[in-house]
Amino acid sequence: MAPTSNYVTCAGREIHYTEWGAQNRPTVIAWHGLARTGRDMDELAQALAGRFRVVCPDTLGRGYSQWSPDPGNEYRLEFYARLAADLMDRLGIARAHWVGTSMGGAIGTACAGGIFQPQLAGRIQSLVLNDNAPRLAAAAVERIRNYAGNPPAFESMAQLEAFFRQVYKPYGWLSDAQWRRLTQTSSRRLPDGRVTPHYDPAMVRQFTDHPNDYDLWPHYDRIRAPVLVLRGAESDLVLPDAVAEMLVRGPGKLGLTRVVEVQGCGHAPALNVPEQLDLVQGFIEQHQL
Repeated sequence: MAPTSNYVTCAGREIHYTEWGAQNRPTVIAWHGLARTGRDMDELAQALAGRFRVVCPDTLGRGYSQWSPDPGNEYRLEFYARLAADLMDRLGIARAHWVGTSMGGAIGTACAGGIFQPQLAGRIQSLVLNDNAPRLAAAAVERIRNYAGNPPAFESMAQLEAFFRQVYKPYGWLSDAQWRRLTQTSSRRLPDGRVTPHYDPAMVRQFTDHPNDYDLWPHYDRIRAPVLVLRGAESDLVLPDAVAEMLVRGPGKLGLTRVVEVQGCGHAPALNVPEQLDLVQGFIEQHQL
């Protein structure tokens, strides 16, 4: 099944998204990580599309979405939650399951908590956090900020693919075809003809202009939807003490949070192999009313 490629204006910005499955089915929103694009969710979307409508946005400043003209104010979780609320309204999505990798999980937490967008609090049916937690390890955040804020440029796609294979080695196993697609769907050419990752480097201003943006305990504590946390067993971003705390706060205190360690992965599992896909699909189907 092939997705459709679409554009919609949200909060005054043009946002690109791919869509899988029939529009009259229950909806899953699958949101990618910090320096990635919605095409990272292809395997998951394909697995779910037989029963669900799956919407995979490119965040502002990533992929084919518009780059922000106001990076200091718009590359932040509060604005991303506004984009998500507008996206759901414009696509006629009353309720949705949310699967978010890294930053995408943080956006989902902010949406489900309802502090930034109160009207979303009851509209997130379930939340999958793929190697994301309300507290992140500072050293790993700095590592990600350093490589994402200075994207390299290469003479060839082969060199860019080699770079991605090294940087995203913690994703776990990907086939050669999946590495090639990851490279092709997240690259752009510079005026001099070289290729570079397909995002606005200014998006890392989130970490300097809003240094506490990923401190999300107040949002997590308000969530009343079931939560599945997938932690890469070798993750340096989401540490065991953070997920342990998730089990005794917010939805965890209500018995609504489940944590699964994904072996052979760091930050973050690629959601591309049957074991991972089955976990996510089973969780969503369990909570589809």
